[in-house]
Amino acid sequence: MLSAEENDLLCRVEGKAPMGQLMRRHWLPACLIEELAEADGTPLKLRLLGEDLVAFRDSDGRVGIMNERCPHRGASLAFGRNEECGLRCLYHGWKMDVDGNVLEMASEPAQSGLVAKVKHKAYPVEEAAGFVWVYLGPAVHKPAFEPPVFQPAPDTRVSISKIIVDCNWAQILEGAIDSAHSSSLHASDMVPAKGAGAQATDKSWFRPSTDKAPRLVLQRTSFGFRYAAIRRPISNAATHDYVRTTLFIAPVTVQIPPNNLYNIAVLHMPIDDTHTAFHFIAWGPSADGERGAVPETEVWRKFLHAQIGIDLDQGFRKTRTLENNYKQDRQAMKLGNHTGVAGIPNQDIIMWETMGPIADRSQDRLGASDLAIVEFRRQMLEAVRQFEAGGPAIGRTEPHIPHVHLRSFEGVVPKTEDWRTLGVSAEETAMSAAEAAAE
Repeated sequence: MLSAEENDLLCRVEGKAPMGQLMRRHWLPACLIEELAEADGTPLKLRLLGEDLVAFRDSDGRVGIMNERCPHRGASLAFGRNEECGLRCLYHGWKMDVDGNVLEMASEPAQSGLVAKVKHKAYPVEEAAGFVWVYLGPAVHKPAFEPPVFQPAPDTRVSISKIIVDCNWAQILEGAIDSAHSSSLHASDMVPAKGAGAQATDKSWFRPSTDKAPRLVLQRTSFGFRYAAIRRPISNAATHDYVRTTLFIAPVTVQIPPNNLYNIAVLHMPIDDTHTAFHFIAWGPSADGERGAVPETEVWRKFLHAQIGIDLDQGFRKTRTLENNYKQDRQAMKLGNHTGVAGIPNQDIIMWETMGPIADRSQDRLGASDLAIVEFRRQMLEAVRQFEAGGPAIGRTEPHIPHVHLRSFEGVVPKTEDWRTLGVSAEETAMSAAEAAAE
């Protein structure tokens, strides 16, 4: 359980909230590249960590992300004209480039010199792995951009599903690191089946276990933590375990176990205190050449029941809401479907949103299956307090393991195997060994 003060410290991200300021020390996912693909250059309104922004791709193809309000009188630049390498405010014709330089002031006489005295707030931007990334923190602390965990090579295929969820980021991320819930909530989509590991089709995911109460073990790391959910397999249960390892990569990424076709990552970008951009990502092949059958983006979204124009509007907002009971089908439940709701993320969203805009963690009654949840809360509260005291942000400390060298794992293995080594890359192993030797 957390106190009200601890809960706010963990969850609040707007303005000067310490957690939001910690997140601003990282490159963050601002939007999908596809959201800036309009041929007419339509600007995109964004809200990140409670800050209202506008993104646009200029006539030279560069992306800019800047404060939504024109520096002149505060009108919205989201309605501006995207022309000749700049975004022009409709009100008085002030024009800004992607770096925030004011290029023209149509309403000002040239001799006033005001154009040289004004700089609009704009942020550094990078494009990678299907996302536009932005750095929102102080320039003096800006880290070099590095590819995310789901782009180990430039030609990695990445398919992204995006959904706007109406609740706080932390309770969504806690869902991603909660391996135990999948055996119950997703029982109709993650089906037990004999085999050596997880299998995927265009209809279901299959697992070689019927065990709904995994044993959890955990290891802290420089990037966050790695934990394993160890289950009894369907076959060879006396000598083998079914092991699934999940990585929390601070502050907002989770790498969940793969299947035979693709790897999976989840990104949780806080829009503000009570709304989150949730991204469910299939990717591959991995750096070792495995798992290359990544579904095309639209096929992936169809599998998740997260298609634009069907399940979501053009702004990735849900058609299934609390007001329409998330379109739950009680007849389907009578016929055997566990939730009566189609799509793995849609089942999760019901749980997340009905916990409230910001879950009251003082009322939790946690058990053995909540080990990763407890560690996430403990680690992030420690991290934000250290950050408040002048320390570095979590994930920005040394030794730093490039995220492209991080791996999750799943499979049936002999009980004698050390779960901490399963699937771990040679690069991470070498770095961990060097760190241990230095101590």
